[in-house]
Order: sequence, then C-alpha cells, then structure tokens
Amino acid sequence: MSNQTLETRDGFKSKWGFILACIGSAVGMGNIWRFPIMVSTWGGLTFLIPYFIFVVLIGASGVIEEFALGRRAAAGPVGAFGMCTEERTGSKKSGELIGAIPIIGAMMLAIGYTVVLGWIFKYTWMSISGSLFAMGQDMSVIGPTFGAAAPEANTLGEAIGMMASNGFFGIGNGVWQLIGLVVSLVIMAMGVAGGIEKANKIMMPVLFGLFVILAVYIATLPGASGGYKYIFTLNPAGLLNWEVWLFAFGQAFFSLSVAGNGSVIYGSYLPKNEDLPSSARNVALFDTIAALLAMIVILPAMSVGGMEPSAGGPGLMFVYLPNVLNGMAGGRIVGMIFFVAVLFAGLSSIVNLYEAPVAFLQEKLHLGRIPSVVIIGAIGAVISVMIQPWTSQWMDLVSVFICPLGAVLAGVMFFWVLKKETAMDAVNEGRTAGKKPIDSWFYPLGKYGYCLLALIALIGGAAYFLITGSSIG
Repeated sequence: MSNQTLETRDGFKSKWGFILACIGSAVGMGNIWRFPIMVSTWGGLTFLIPYFIFVVLIGASGVIEEFALGRRAAAGPVGAFGMCTEERTGSKKSGELIGAIPIIGAMMLAIGYTVVLGWIFKYTWMSISGSLFAMGQDMSVIGPTFGAAAPEANTLGEAIGMMASNGFFGIGNGVWQLIGLVVSLVIMAMGVAGGIEKANKIMMPVLFGLFVILAVYIATLPGASGGYKYIFTLNPAGLLNWEVWLFAFGQAFFSLSVAGNGSVIYGSYLPKNEDLPSSARNVALFDTIAALLAMIVILPAMSVGGMEPSAGGPGLMFVYLPNVLNGMAGGRIVGMIFFVAVLFAGLSSIVNLYEAPVAFLQEKLHLGRIPSVVIIGAIGAVISVMIQPWTSQWMDLVSVFICPLGAVLAGVMFFWVLKKETAMDAVNEGRTAGKKPIDSWFYPLGKYGYCLLALIALIGGAAYFLITGSSIG
C-alpha cells in the first residue's frame, strides 16, 4: 500500500485490550434488549439451542475471517478488499470500490446508534438524578416521556420536516445525542491504544460486573422464579418451527458484529503475533455471556413486576422496564446501575462503528486522526439530528440490507477471491508453538458454510422484512 497503513499509525497494545474492544463492539442494544425479547418471544431454551449453534458456527468462521482479512491488509474494508482483488486480478481498484459498501453501512448504522445513544444518555442521567424513579409506575407519565424523546414519522421527508419546523432541537432528544456523540468522539480522538483500548478496559469489566450484581439481586426478589422457569423451558415442537431458527440465526449473526467493517478494522490494528482463532473464541464467548446476563436480569425482573416481557423494540428498555424497576425494592439504585451498564455498552458499540469511516479518511485522504474524527463526527451529528423521527426505519434499512451485504462481500473476498494459501497463512499467522495450524475444517466451513449463511441473512432477512415488515436481526 502506498499510503501509511493503520498498523503503523496505531494499534492495540495487548491481547485483552483487543478482545475487550471487540466484545464492546458486539455488546450493544442487540444484546441488552433484543436478545431477551427473542428468548421470551420464541420460548426460552427453544430459542437458545439454535442460537448457541449459530454462535459457534459464525464465531469459528466469520469472526476469524474478518479479523484475518483486516490484519493481512493492515487496512479497513477498502484496503482489504483491494488487496484481495489485486492478488486475483492484478488490480485493486474494483476491490476498493466494493469495500466502500461496508464503510457506508458502518456509517449509517453509527448514525442510527447515535440517536439511540442519546436516549441512553438521557435515561442514565434521569436514573442518577432520581427523576426516572420519581415517575413511579405511572405509565401515563413513563410512556409520553419516552415518546417526547423519540418522536415518530412515517417517511424520511416527514421526519426532516418535523425536525425543521421545530428548529431541529425543539423536539426529540438532539442535545443528549450530541453529548453522547461528543463523548464517543473524544475516546476515538485519543487513538486506538490511548482511547478505544483504554476505554474498553474500563467499560467492559464494569459492565459485566454491574450486570452480575443486578442478576444476583433480582434473584432474591419474590416472583423472579417465573422468569427463570420460562428461560429454561424447552418445547421440542418449537424446534421444528423454521422461524425460530431464522430469528436465532439473525440474532447470532448481528450480535457477533460480522458486517465487513468493524471486525475488519479492529483486526487491522492487531500485531502479527496475535492468535486469531483464540481471540475470536473469546469474543464469541464473552459476547454470549453478556447476552445471557442481560437475559437473566431483564426477564426475571419483568416477572417480578408481574409483566409479560415480550414487548418488543426500545419500549422494553425505556418504558416497560422503568415501570418494573420503579416498583421493586431498591428500584432507584437498580435503575441507576442498569442504565450505567447500558451506557457503557452503547458507547463501546458506537465507537467501533464510527472507527471504520474514520480509518477510511486516514487511509485514503491521509488525514490525521483528529481531523478525521471531527469530519465523521460532524456528518454523524447533522444527519442523526435530522432523522430522529425515522430512526426505527433507518435502522431496519441498514440492519436488513446493508450490513448483511457487507458480511457477504467480506466472506466472498476472503474465501473466494483471495487465494487459499494466502487466506490460510493470514489465519495461522500468530499461532504459537505447540498449537496446530487451522487447516482442514476452517476453509470449507468458511467458504461454503459461512458464506452461504451470510447470503441467507441477506436474502432471507430482506424477504422476511418485505413480507412482514419485521427485521430478523
């Protein structure tokens, strides 16, 4: 590469710094509120069994592949895809053009998450100040409070019109989402090792610790057993339902954050002596643990409150759950702990998403890190404020169409365009003495199994969305 590579600019300084950053990128809203909803909707163990199967398959193929692709190229998707086509055809131009798709996907998803992060910042402050607890269990207050922060529109044009007619900050949650964005950008401006790695070394252990505390406390409350009973219920007939497998696959796919962008760029920051299969295993393991912790906090808590936890969307976290928390013993403290943990999950995810376009500006325009962060942050700020009433549709568009396409493209580039010898060398580079090289099982699993699954996520998820209006991921 003619330009300065990401590796020479910055990189992770420790194995666990990288792992925690990757866990942080994966542990987001999908783990905190969507995973418990999926478990509730599709029947406890009936959902968990296929989910675990898909986590193992994707973690053993797609996660390793994206780490290896980024590290081999020492670049994000644009440079990595260009490396693949250059080896196969002698030209990297087509690969670089295709590599722009995951960058666009990461940017669009980051913009949507900026709105969500604003909700989280607002509710974290409300939980600390006591104003959330002061609403008690009055749904006529709790519901409209979230409704004011998250206005809704049917079309993007209507959404922008709503925001413009109210001065862009007259409705919605624009101030809080800008606060959240600034905090994220400050972390990123400090660099990979000095900002992202250090922040995740603090946020991820605290997040896990807080959820453990909540899980233990809620287990002591009367009524929690109803949630556990549901979680460990297995309906054998339900395993024959194709929708259970479709939704379990969608949840595993997006929870592990394989979309051809974030994992590729984080992989590009890795030193050559890092064992990728080991790192991928740890990321998949701890991402799953985080999802399970959220599940054994939220579902028993809903049971304690005598409510059905199957209500979908952000309403679970910002409407139904506050109602439950405010009614339980120690509810104010529990609510504060919960939203602080969610805040850390949101911050770590959005930092990863914005990192891909920031790195793109560094790679292709040779800009410094701070100017790149400022430019991407400014774009994210303007668009996120304008789309607030259309956030749900925006997130569906990205998660159903653009992110799965990025994952398909990354898989095809690594397993079908890059030569097998180069791909396997990229995966095995860093394997320590005494560990057998990854060989016979990995390549066919990735080339035929993972790539097919990624294609199913794209085509099947899009078809399901167009027919039902519901996203599987």
